[in-house]
Amino acid sequence: MNVLGIEGTAWNLSIAVVNENEVITVAQEAYIPKEGGIHPREASQHHAEKMPSLIKAIFDRFPKEKIDAIAFSQGPGLGPCLRVTATASRLLALKLKKPLIGVNHCLAHVEVGRWKTNAKNPVALYVSGGNSQVIARRGNRYRVFGETLDIGIGNAIDKLARSFGLQHPGGPKIEKLAEGGRRYYPLPYVVKGMDFSFSGMVTAAQKLKESARIEDIAFSFQETAFAMLTEVTERALAYLGYDEVLLVGGVGVNKRLQKMLGDMCEDRGAKLYYPPSELMGDNGAMIAYTGLLMLKHGYTTPIEESFVKPNFRIEEVEIRW
Repeated sequence: MNVLGIEGTAWNLSIAVVNENEVITVAQEAYIPKEGGIHPREASQHHAEKMPSLIKAIFDRFPKEKIDAIAFSQGPGLGPCLRVTATASRLLALKLKKPLIGVNHCLAHVEVGRWKTNAKNPVALYVSGGNSQVIARRGNRYRVFGETLDIGIGNAIDKLARSFGLQHPGGPKIEKLAEGGRRYYPLPYVVKGMDFSFSGMVTAAQKLKESARIEDIAFSFQETAFAMLTEVTERALAYLGYDEVLLVGGVGVNKRLQKMLGDMCEDRGAKLYYPPSELMGDNGAMIAYTGLLMLKHGYTTPIEESFVKPNFRIEEVEIRW
C-alpha cells in the first residue's frame, strides 16, 4: 500500500508518500518567523499558502492513482495549523475517493522510530518543541510515564536562544554554543517523581547573561536539562524492566543528549536507538507510515469525525499491532 501523509502541527509543513518498506518521496517547507517564536496564525497562513505547491510537487513525482489512503496529523498541535492540514486532507480524500486516517502526532514519532530502527518494545523519550514525554507500551496502549509540567524542552531551548538574539529554531544554535562551554553554572534541576519542569531553568539561565559567557550558559543549560531527561528515562527503564530506549522528536538530533542517553544505556545493559535525523523532526513520512499501520489494522476516520484535536493524547489511541 501507498499512503500519503500530511504533517502540519506547528512550524513545518511536510507531505510524504510511504509504503511498508520505504519513504518514497517527501516535499516540505518550514515557517521561519522573522523574529520571536512561532505565531499560530502566521504559521497557519504559511501552511495554507504552501499546501497547493507541495501537493503538486508530490503528485509530479508519484501518481495520485496509486495512493491508497490519506493520513493527516489530527493532533496534538497548534489549532490553526491543524485545521489547515485537516482541511487539505479531507479535500484530497474526497477528491481521490480514498480512506482518511487521523493520526496522533506523538504516536507517529514513536512508530516511525520503531520502523526505522527495528526497536521492538522500547522506552521512548519523545522530545520536541511542544512535547517532552517518556512513553512506553503496556498492553494495547502507549502510556506516558513522565512528562513536562510546563513547556517542552524544545520550547525552552528556543526561549533561551531568543534571549541571546538568535533566530528560530534555536536548538542547533544552542548546541553549537554549548560546544564552546568551559564552565558549568548550577541551574534549577526540577524532577518531581517522573515529571520534569523547564521554565524555571530558562529564567535562571537568562539571568546569567550579565555575568557569564553565553557559551557557558548554553553548556550549563544542556547539561542540566538533558540530565533530567536521562534520569527519568532511566527510572522508567528500571521500573518496566525493558532493555531498549528509543529517542525521537526534533530535539533528539542533539549529539550531547544522544551521548548522555547512550552512556546511561551502556551502564544498564540496554540499547539506544534513534531514527535518521530527517525523520526525527516533524515530517510527513511519520504521519504516512503510522496511517499505513492504522489502515492495515482497520482504522479509518469518517469525515464527520475528522475534527482536529489540539490536546490529543497518545494514550487515547488503541494499538492493534
